[in-house]
Amino acid sequence: MLHERVRHGRHGGGRVFDQGDLRWVILKLISEKPSHGYELIKAIEDRLGGAYTPSPGVIYPTLTLLEELGYIAGAQAEGAKKAYAITPEGEAALTENAPAVDGLFRRIAEIAERAGGGPAPQIVRAMENLRLALRLRLERGRLTDEQIGRITDALDSAARAVEEG
Repeated sequence: MLHERVRHGRHGGGRVFDQGDLRWVILKLISEKPSHGYELIKAIEDRLGGAYTPSPGVIYPTLTLLEELGYIAGAQAEGAKKAYAITPEGEAALTENAPAVDGLFRRIAEIAERAGGGPAPQIVRAMENLRLALRLRLERGRLTDEQIGRITDALDSAARAVEEG
């Protein structure tokens, strides 16, 4: 079941889920709404109040396992993103394991409540994305005056939107 030690953001220590827990979390979320991997990453992060964000390296192999077990199947495709929907076998597995799955989601809610009070995880992630994008672009080499102007305008526009928000 879910460990009580929780990572803070992506880089903390300790495990969040015990062996097999993540598959039940993903299956339950897909039962609520067909989703692709990135949507599931966001949904788990949101459910845990930003205390943990699963990496694609754990989400996608778990999706593959669930598909191999016959619990999920590819649904509609959204560009290159493969969405998944629950199968009747997946619904039956959730029903059979409902007490454990419900307990897992209660613990997730408790962790989210304890993690509350900090900035919204979506904002933290967006700030990190911006910082990384800027660093990577600046490391690629010298910018033209036009590029400097576009980047400056975008940053100033974002700052104004935050101030007004």
